[in-house]
Amino acid sequence: MATVRARLGQELFRRVAGPDGPKHRERIHGTPGPRWFDADSEIVRVHGDASMFVGGIRAILLQTMHPAAMQAVADHSGYRGDMWGRLARTSHFLAVTTFGTAEHAEQAIRAVRSIHERVVGTMPDGTPYAAGDPHLLAWVHAAEVDSFLLAHQTYGARPLDDAGCDAYVAQAGLVASKLGVVDPPTTVAELRDVLEAFRPELRATDETRAAVRFLVLHPDLPMAARPAYGVLIAAGVALMPRWTRRPLRLPWLPVSERTVVRALGTLATGTIRWAMSSGIDEAHELRASASA
Repeated sequence: MATVRARLGQELFRRVAGPDGPKHRERIHGTPGPRWFDADSEIVRVHGDASMFVGGIRAILLQTMHPAAMQAVADHSGYRGDMWGRLARTSHFLAVTTFGTAEHAEQAIRAVRSIHERVVGTMPDGTPYAAGDPHLLAWVHAAEVDSFLLAHQTYGARPLDDAGCDAYVAQAGLVASKLGVVDPPTTVAELRDVLEAFRPELRATDETRAAVRFLVLHPDLPMAARPAYGVLIAAGVALMPRWTRRPLRLPWLPVSERTVVRALGTLATGTIRWAMSSGIDEAHELRASASA
């Protein structure tokens, strides 16, 4: 069983973190120095849990609802040919800013802001867009934080209380402000207000539906891994807001405590948590050594 766990954990880590994942993990957790967040902080608890797999899927699906954000991805990210590469870059950024030293986190922020400066273009109607636009960044941030928190509260090993949820939103906002988000939400109530304020801007375009179909139906995974991926997709879809289902052509998958989707999602995240526990233990040991 230990061998099975190690192999499964290595495969999952390789897919999410990319081929340089082990090197990045050692650098992130093993480098001594001050960090933005304490080891027992809410953002460390959320971003270190297996529920992030489900939250990440929901975040991608939800973010596609903003036409400018979707156009930027379609024009510059190449989601059809580099979905896993994009996921690895995103997971690396989250890991560095959550678990890494303050110096490394600042370097990651500067790198992303530099990339954003080059991601500019024009919508089909002639409207310009820019990835560094604070308004667009605010949408991407709100969709991510809402997705990560909801997935954690649904599937996380240690869900947060109300004060902890507010603390997580505030801590995530510290990172967002450094990326260029102006006045990011600091409580769950403020986060809901931000999401509601974006509703008039959101719609599904042809690019949106193409991206969703690709994410759901063409994950570029070995056949043996696709059933587990399908469970994670179902768990992510089940957490999507009801108003997104018709425009994104998503099925209605209830996620109450007694549904099959909830049971399978809980099983899948539990299996991921078990499979990757050896890697998590290694990360804790590296961080403890760095702090010594």
